[in-house]
Amino acid sequence: MAFGTDEHLPLVDHILAQLVEAGHEPVVVADGDAWPDAGRRVGEAVASGAAERGVVCCWTGTGVSIAANKVAGARAALCTDAETARGARRWNDANVVAMGLRLTSAEVASEILAAFLDTEADPTEAPTLARLAP
Repeated sequence: MAFGTDEHLPLVDHILAQLVEAGHEPVVVADGDAWPDAGRRVGEAVASGAAERGVVCCWTGTGVSIAANKVAGARAALCTDAETARGARRWNDANVVAMGLRLTSAEVASEILAAFLDTEADPTEAPTLARLAP
């Protein structure tokens, strides 16, 4: 699991601990790097196959999601709740979840991660997803 953040706040430690608790080995590819670099590095790790999925954080989550989505093969979704994360996996096959450090509580982050990690993509969405190809 690739992980990147532009700022190391207590929520970051909580997210990393939750990933370990869920049986994943987080690989921190950016910690304190500028948000474009953090998002890009996680996107590259996922798109290259070095990581199956990724988690990115910045103050709002917007910048890192934009940066990750600039990488071909990365599908980042900015999620503010578990249902959004679940839908992003199910219908969009999101392979990167982005969260904002400003408003996401530890409890909500845990819920988002659980939904993101436990939901599989709906195979009937493959034709729709193929329309994203360049």
